[in-house]
Amino acid sequence: MRKNMKKIMLKSKHSNKVRNGYPLIQKEDLQKAEDAKLVGQWVEFISPSNDYVGTGYIGEQNKGIGWVVSHAKGTVIDQAFFEKCFRVAGEKRQHFKGNDQTTAYRLFNGEGDYFGGITIDIYNEYALFSWYNASIYSHKKLIVDAFKASFPEIKGAYQKIRFTEKGLAESEHVYGSEAPEPLLVKENGVTYATYMNEGMMTGIFLDQKEVRGLLVDGLATGKSVLNTFSYTGAFSVAAAMGGASSTVSVDLAKRSSPKTKEMFEVNGLSLENNKIVVMDVFDYFSYAKRKELAFDMIILDPPSFARNKKRTFSVAKNYGDLVAEVSELLTKDGLLIASTNAANISYDKYVSMIEETLKAKGKRFKRLETHRLPQDFAINPNFKEGNYLKVIIYQLN
Repeated sequence: MRKNMKKIMLKSKHSNKVRNGYPLIQKEDLQKAEDAKLVGQWVEFISPSNDYVGTGYIGEQNKGIGWVVSHAKGTVIDQAFFEKCFRVAGEKRQHFKGNDQTTAYRLFNGEGDYFGGITIDIYNEYALFSWYNASIYSHKKLIVDAFKASFPEIKGAYQKIRFTEKGLAESEHVYGSEAPEPLLVKENGVTYATYMNEGMMTGIFLDQKEVRGLLVDGLATGKSVLNTFSYTGAFSVAAAMGGASSTVSVDLAKRSSPKTKEMFEVNGLSLENNKIVVMDVFDYFSYAKRKELAFDMIILDPPSFARNKKRTFSVAKNYGDLVAEVSELLTKDGLLIASTNAANISYDKYVSMIEETLKAKGKRFKRLETHRLPQDFAINPNFKEGNYLKVIIYQLN
C-alpha cells in the first residue's frame, strides 16, 4: 500500500517550471522555508492552488535543495521504480554492451536520466556509485538492491560520497568482489589505468571520451602536443596513440608524474618523446617562452577552481589569462583545444571569454568544432544547465 507523502507547496512561478519538466528545486522556490528541512523522505510538490506538480525529494547539494523525479501522480518510489529507471538507462547505453573498444562509460547520469542526486559509472565489470546529497544516500540500500537486480553481471561496486557528512568515508567498496589495482579499462581502443577506491577520482574523466577519441583518430597525428592541467595524462596518451610526434604533460600535483607514466606504460608507449613535467602551469608558460618552445596543439582543460601557494585560479575569472598565455606558444595554424566543465558559465559566455582574449592578443583564429557531453552522459532537455561540458577546437593563424 502506498504511504501518504508529505506535500510541499511551491511558489506559482516554479510550479509552472516543474510542470514543464524542470527538475531542480531551490530553497527560494518553496512557499514555506521550513520545508527545506524535510530531508530523507519522498514528497509530493504541489502548486499554491493545491494541484499536484511532481514527486521527488528534498536533499541539499551544490546545485539546489531538491529534485523532482516523476510527474505521475501516485508514483511509488520503491525497488520496482528504481529497477525501471535502471532498465531504461541501460537500454540507452546498449551500444556499450559487448563493445571491447570502450569498456568505461556512464550508465546513469542523475537528472539526465530523470533522477537527480546520483550517478553510476561502469568500469569493465565494476560499478561506481556517486552520491551527491544525504537524502538520496539514506536510500542507498533500496537503490543498490535495485541495481543488483537490474545488472547481475556486475562483479562488484564502489561509491564516492560527494557531500559533506561526518563519519562517512569519501570512497569505499560497496559489494561484491574488489577490483584489481590498477583496473585497466578501454576507451576508443586505448587502455587506461584506473583505481576504484583511491580518493574521489579514478584516474580518468569519462565525459571527455569523445574528445580523446578525436585525438586517437588522427587529430594529433604528426603534431607536438602540450597538455596542461594534465592530471594522469589521458589526453596525452590518446594523442600519442593517435600518432602525435611528441607530448608534454604539465600538472602541479606530484602524483601526476607516476600516474601519467603508468598510463603510457600500459599502452606500451615510450617516454622518450612524451615528457612529464610537475610544475605550475603558469610557471611552465614562462619557462616555454624563455626556451622558445612552440607546439602544434595545446590542450587547455583546467579545473573549475584551484588554489596553490602562489595563486588562486577559477575558470570564471582567469580562463582568459590562460588563453592569452597559450596563444603565444602555438605554431602557425596550431590547434587550441579549449575545455571547461564549469557549469556556472554558459556556452556563449565561454566562447566570448576565449575569442575576446584572442582578438585582444591580435590573433586570427577559426572555430573548427564544438563538443558537449557524450551520449552516455544523458541530458534532460528541460535542464540545459546539466550539459556542463564545453569543448571548442580553434585553429590559430
